[in-house]
Amino acid sequence: MAGLADSGSNPDVDLLYDINGLAKDAPAWFDRVMEYVGEYGLLLAIVLLVVWCWWTVRRRGDEDAASTVAALVWAPLAAGVAVLVNVPIRGFVERPRPFLDHQGLDVLVQGKTDYSFVSDHATIVMALAVGLFVANRKFGLIGLVLALFGGFIRVYMGVHYPTDVVGGFALGTAVALLLSPLAMALLTPVMKAVERSPRVGWLVRSRGRASGEDTVIPEARSERASERDLAA
Repeated sequence: MAGLADSGSNPDVDLLYDINGLAKDAPAWFDRVMEYVGEYGLLLAIVLLVVWCWWTVRRRGDEDAASTVAALVWAPLAAGVAVLVNVPIRGFVERPRPFLDHQGLDVLVQGKTDYSFVSDHATIVMALAVGLFVANRKFGLIGLVLALFGGFIRVYMGVHYPTDVVGGFALGTAVALLLSPLAMALLTPVMKAVERSPRVGWLVRSRGRASGEDTVIPEARSERASERDLAA
């Protein structure tokens, strides 16, 4: 299994050289930016997108807020499960990093000694993006675009073959989607219980929304009290 891309005539290797060749032609400062974005930036961006979606959902306070928040909780859990599933896959395939078998690559991140297939980064960002898509289509589409870009950068950096990234995308998607019904069945009742809690209900809906009452400004309350006094 270690020889998934041992030949330079392999389309996987050809595409690796084509994409990584862009790094050779780019200025050094741009490669440093891509290195940071590919290693940390895009993952952080998708996590912040999940948090932004949660904040929007709780502020809006729709009737299905509990189920949406449950889906948002499932997104990082799906990423964690997918990474655990990847552990035996990596050990079985035992595919070395591309720069160990192929010369002339511009490797932007040094010190990568673990196996290459499948990409943990691609697995995590895609699981997060698909989980986000289950919760909210608009935010999910943005997350999917970021995940695809993140996979491209991993090849650009010279640390993964294209098929490593595709495999990570497939694994992250499979875990997030196939286990979603079970996860939602378990997490939605929990989020509904949280929503009813007077202490932590704000995690699902903002306080004004969670009570099911319209927020009344102090001036309006005083006017209503005066009207009741006059009526009495």
